[in-house]
Amino acid sequence: MSDPDPIEAHNRQAWNRLVDQQSWLTSAAADERFADPLRSVDGLGWLGTSIAGQRVLCLAAGGGRQGPLYAAAGGHVTVLDISDAMLELDRAVAQQRRLSLRLVQGSMSDLSMFQPQEFDLVIQPVSTCYVRDILNVFQQVARVLRPQGLYISQHKSPVSLQAALTWNAQATGDHTDRPGGYLIQQDYYSPQSVAPVARPTHLREPGTQEFIHRWEEILGGMCRAGMVIEDLVEPFHADLAAEPSSLAHRCAYIAPYVRIKARRSGRTESLFLTSR
Repeated sequence: MSDPDPIEAHNRQAWNRLVDQQSWLTSAAADERFADPLRSVDGLGWLGTSIAGQRVLCLAAGGGRQGPLYAAAGGHVTVLDISDAMLELDRAVAQQRRLSLRLVQGSMSDLSMFQPQEFDLVIQPVSTCYVRDILNVFQQVARVLRPQGLYISQHKSPVSLQAALTWNAQATGDHTDRPGGYLIQQDYYSPQSVAPVARPTHLREPGTQEFIHRWEEILGGMCRAGMVIEDLVEPFHADLAAEPSSLAHRCAYIAPYVRIKARRSGRTESLFLTSR
């Protein structure tokens, strides 16, 4: 595919490189997750007891995890991803498990290859951090999602992208008996991408360009695109007794992710023409 946007081209190459390196960030879903695939992807029960027959778009979700699991749960699944290498992982898992997947290489910022109201359910794992304009993504989702369809998405919280990954023992806060902290390093309002990282972690992907999206952009953006937010959770990974700079220790100070359940309102299609 062509990459008209340099940010998209950069991130496509970064993810292709991670696949080539066989990074753990690109590992396919483990066998045990297929024993009860719906519960595996929907531990909160937001999707009800079955998605059999539903038209599912796994958005920016290549890598052999989301798409195969939703297909195994009975959905008619389309996976869209900007990385051809990540889509090949989906192809391999689908062949191995005899699952049917439609694989489309493309950008979350342009879903014009899909028809209006084509999907009953749009699933988007953490990926909106890779685009500058998050509102456009929400408008694209609203156009392809049927009225009352669900949009389940997960995002990196703004403060997690602002803060350092490692504990600074010299920083002090209000708790004088607990010196140290995770320093804020990025401007909350900056339109520039955050400083890249050199190695993969559970919080950042090396070589990618990522952008901080303010809460008003994430929550307000969904509402302005014509969706109603029904629930919101912050996945819990915290353990204050863990080693400083570990994932669990940092999560005791900064909740890194937010998972949102939103429903496309029943407004008429004309309100979404700007997203075409």
